Amino acid sequence: MATIRVNGLDVHVQRLGHTGDAPRPVVVLIHGLLIDSLASYYFSLAPRLAEEGMDVVMYDLRGHGKTSRPPTGYLMEDFVTDLDELLDALAVDRPVHLVGNSFGGAVAYAMAAAHPERVASVVAIEAEPPSRAWQESMYAGLVEGNLVIERVTEWLRENPGERNARPFRAAGKMLDETTVAQEIPQSRLIDEDLSAIRCPVFALYGGASVLAAQAGPIEAALADCRAVVLPDRGHSLMVEATKETYDLVRDWLFGQETHALREAR
Repeated sequence: MATIRVNGLDVHVQRLGHTGDAPRPVVVLIHGLLIDSLASYYFSLAPRLAEEGMDVVMYDLRGHGKTSRPPTGYLMEDFVTDLDELLDALAVDRPVHLVGNSFGGAVAYAMAAAHPERVASVVAIEAEPPSRAWQESMYAGLVEGNLVIERVTEWLRENPGERNARPFRAAGKMLDETTVAQEIPQSRLIDEDLSAIRCPVFALYGGASVLAAQAGPIEAALADCRAVVLPDRGHSLMVEATKETYDLVRDWLFGQETHALREAR
C-alpha cells in the first residue's frame, strides 16, 4: 500500500498483518513531529506486532515523510480529521488501538476525545494531551525554537553520522515552508474534554524526561489510565529502550483484547 487520498491530501500508508481471514485487532501507530515519520515504527514496533496477530496501520502525518505537505492546515483538529477519514478510507469499522509517540500521542488523545466511539484504547509514549500546559510547551518549542534545538542535539548524540542529519534538514524545510510552528500552538485544547476519553489509556514515560512528572496527574485526570515510568530513560524511548517499550506496549494491547473478549461473552 502506498498513498490514499484523505482530507484533500495524499497520505502515505503502510499496513502489516492485514488479511482477508478473521478480522484482527487494528493498531494505528502515530509518529512524532518534524523529525519523525512512519519509518520509526516500521523498524521497531510494527513488524513484531503484526507477527503476533495485530493488523498494524502506519501513516505519515500531514507534512511528514511521503504524505502531502500543504502550506497551511496544521491545527490539532486537522490531524484528527486526517486520522478519522483515514480509518474510513481503510474501511475500518471497529474501534482501534492508537499508539502515539510524542506528538503522535497528543493526536491519539485528541482523537479519543473527539471520536470516542472509534478508539478502543490509547498508548501514549512520552506524550501529553493537548492541554493548556501542552500548548505552552509547544509554543515555547516551535515558536521560540527550543524544542527543535533540544531534539536535534539529543538525536544527533544518539545517532552520529552525516546520513542521520537528513531528518533535521527535512524538519527545517517543513518549518520554512509551512505554518506548522504557528498553528499547532493555536489548536483547540481538550482540558475540559478529558472526561470524553472513555477508553483505557496506557501512558509510558522515561524517568529522565521532563514529561515523567505527568505520570501522576494523567492517571488522576483520566477515568481509566495506567502510567509507567522507565527509570533513567529519556524522551526517545523507542530508540533507548526498544525492547522494554515493545514488551510493555504488546502486553497492554493483548491485555485489552483479552478483556474485550471476556466482556463480549
